[in-house]
Amino acid sequence: MTVIIYSVVTLGVLALIYGLGLAFASKKFYVETDPKIEEIQEALPGANCGACGYAGCASYAEAIVKNNEEINKCAPGGADTTAVISKIMGVEASTSERKVALIHCQSGGKNNTFFRYEYQGVATCQAAVLVANGPNLCDWGCLYQNDCLRACPFDAISLDENGMRIIDTEKCTGCGACVKACPRNLIELVPVSRRVHVMCSSHDKGAISRKVCGNSTACIACTLCVKKCPVNAIEMNNNVAVIDYTKCINCGQCADVCPTGAIVDPLKEVRARKKAEAKAKAEAAKKAMEAKKAAEAKQ
Repeated sequence: MTVIIYSVVTLGVLALIYGLGLAFASKKFYVETDPKIEEIQEALPGANCGACGYAGCASYAEAIVKNNEEINKCAPGGADTTAVISKIMGVEASTSERKVALIHCQSGGKNNTFFRYEYQGVATCQAAVLVANGPNLCDWGCLYQNDCLRACPFDAISLDENGMRIIDTEKCTGCGACVKACPRNLIELVPVSRRVHVMCSSHDKGAISRKVCGNSTACIACTLCVKKCPVNAIEMNNNVAVIDYTKCINCGQCADVCPTGAIVDPLKEVRARKKAEAKAKAEAAKKAMEAKKAAEAKQ
């Protein structure tokens, strides 16, 4: 019994000593945290997506307060979050245009891909690319395993009936998770206002890229788009046309001359309709003027 009592007392004394030691250490080595860090962290969406270049929202908040990091790097939060952070930090809010993900490939589906073999391994693009450079006959095309879809934390990527990955630009926050997930670097974040895109990433020469593209929409490096662009916004890079979105004006002239449809222009019909409306309006005005002159002549 005496041994038990001594043991209990000893443990109690040790516990008291360690407790006092920890209490002293917590006060001695206490590092004061700027309350702004917590406020900014609460303002951030908490996605921890890494789009800002930091490991998570907490790291980004700390960088803003301690290192004067830019306050507009949170893609998911957008302009609203930037405005809140600007008030906390007492600085002017400066926002950049929202960006969304774009997949530079029009193959990778069930019916628009030439497969060199039937892949039956681990269902990830990272694994598939290690097996004879992937199932897609095009060495630069989509690997068909949907790593980008699984990586998206905002459910902005889905599959259509043909197995093609579709990006919902309304849901996409531009976090870049899908960009990092794609082993072939097919995905890019582009300004949401830019609508004309080169939908190919092949670095093969024209004859090869045309042959292996299951969708027949490969860039063949003909340079017609480069020559046609009125603002020099396109250049050839490793046999594929690349658009400089800081120069692009959405005119669509490059898409008009592309012989394979590698460049898409969703605004083409809109432009045609506006042009037709403007023409009809001009003709109506002309007829009205002619009628007015004829009436005046009779008088």
